[in-house]
Amino acid sequence: MQAMIRKEFRQLRRDRRTLALMIVVPLLLLVVFGYVARFDVKEIPTAVVGVQAEAVAALLPETFDVRIVDRAGSRATAEDLLRRSRAIIGVVAEPPLTILVDGSEMFAAQSALRRTGSALPFGEPQVEILFNPDLSTAAIMVPALIGMVLTAVGTVITSLGVVRERQEGTLEQLAVMPLRPRDVIVGKIAPYFLVGVIDMAVITAAGLLLFDVPFRGSWLVFIAGAVLFLLAVLGMGVLISTLSQTQGEAIQLAIMTMLPQVMLSGMIFPLTSMPWGVRWISYLLPLTYFIQIVRGVFLKATPIDALGIPFLALALLAAVVLSLAILRFRRDLAPSGRRAAEAPGAAA
Repeated sequence: MQAMIRKEFRQLRRDRRTLALMIVVPLLLLVVFGYVARFDVKEIPTAVVGVQAEAVAALLPETFDVRIVDRAGSRATAEDLLRRSRAIIGVVAEPPLTILVDGSEMFAAQSALRRTGSALPFGEPQVEILFNPDLSTAAIMVPALIGMVLTAVGTVITSLGVVRERQEGTLEQLAVMPLRPRDVIVGKIAPYFLVGVIDMAVITAAGLLLFDVPFRGSWLVFIAGAVLFLLAVLGMGVLISTLSQTQGEAIQLAIMTMLPQVMLSGMIFPLTSMPWGVRWISYLLPLTYFIQIVRGVFLKATPIDALGIPFLALALLAAVVLSLAILRFRRDLAPSGRRAAEAPGAAA
């Protein structure tokens, strides 16, 4: 038994990447998630509209982060601002004073409800929750879970693709085939893309039928966002596979990329509750933007012109990760190609 223990310690010491993952990653996750794991939103993006907008905005506590003051606006203006995610709270500064709360941001909405009334210096207002009046957890989580499942399919499963080729020795065969790295990657992504589309359809149908989640927006907007998101996570999976030597390493790296996406994307903890030092990481994650799209489409019927930033971000992320994957794959194939070309001469 002692010999076996010593053998395992020697192997672990040689595998420095795994050892680093076991020691550094838990500490990093603890520090990052320790700052993130908070549901209470201290500064809630707020819009104040109506003839008394300036006076009411000046009286609001610091908790209400007033970003828009529109004296000419009406209740319809406030609702549109919430639908476009430009604010979480809309204050209609006309008698009777009305506070509109975006129910699609559940934890921010709950923080807002706790702060209304006693926290306001001008009496008890009328409070209305829009888009998710019951603050249903299913209505919030099911659209986000679509993104999480697509992330798992796209990142974990796809990351095993090139690694499997390398371990089975078929990467050498790819090097001598008349295919460009771009063609090989497209060929590898295509089956997983189809599986992701099927998963998306099944999960969406199950969410709508089993959990009674509303769908108020455009199917075309939803599908377009899902396609861009799938391309981004599939590109991440292929990139991970080019960085890994074994399937175990690929799975480890894929899980390392999944955990931040689940924790930092706004799926569980609201982005507005995160410190700025951590929030910028969220803006580098594809799931952050896909959640903004699906929650907006499902719950608020957000028009596509209000989702320009999430769509642009997903397109850029997909282009970046796919380009990096192609560059890495070209570098992996180059040595194999040279060896294959030199083999006949060596044999002669």
